[in-house]
Amino acid sequence: MNQARFRHFGEAQRDDWALIDARFRDYVEDAPRRVLAHLHNLAGDHHGYPVDRYEHCLQTATRALRDGADEEMVVCALLHDIGDDLAPANHAEIAAAILEPFVDPLNAWMIRHHELFQGYHYRHFFGQDPHAREQYRDHPAYERTVRFCDHWDQASFDPDYDTLPLEHFVPMVERVFSRTPHGGLPEPLHEGALR
Repeated sequence: MNQARFRHFGEAQRDDWALIDARFRDYVEDAPRRVLAHLHNLAGDHHGYPVDRYEHCLQTATRALRDGADEEMVVCALLHDIGDDLAPANHAEIAAAILEPFVDPLNAWMIRHHELFQGYHYRHFFGQDPHAREQYRDHPAYERTVRFCDHWDQASFDPDYDTLPLEHFVPMVERVFSRTPHGGLPEPLHEGALR
């Protein structure tokens, strides 16, 4: 059987769910390839910036790596803007949702809030408060988010920077995304355990 045969969940049997579970686990294992393919979608997308969004992500990850960041932080830096082509008005939320099952909750929070924190460098040009990030000063991820934005993200628009190629980061992405998602994956019950 290659596919489940039910028309609605009320018809589904244990064998159907076993098949779906096996396919789902294969799909989860393939996440790094799909995520990196999606990152490539940012190539050529400049939005007026000096470098395209793909180069910006590579440059941010390169700066983080060269500054001594751990592997998880480097992967967060690489993928921080991955949501730009799907949801430019909410790209940080998309990136955080992709990373969240596999990274420290403080790093997920950092990615989720990086756009607001990044605004420290440009919000005044739009008549907005550049100090809006101060509302989170007491949050445990405040300092790491400031560091991420001030040292790596906002500095990564340099067309002359010696940026590492994506191939340098692929093993890191594979290792981070091969972690068991927080909370784990549900295991199908054996037949005797079914209600």
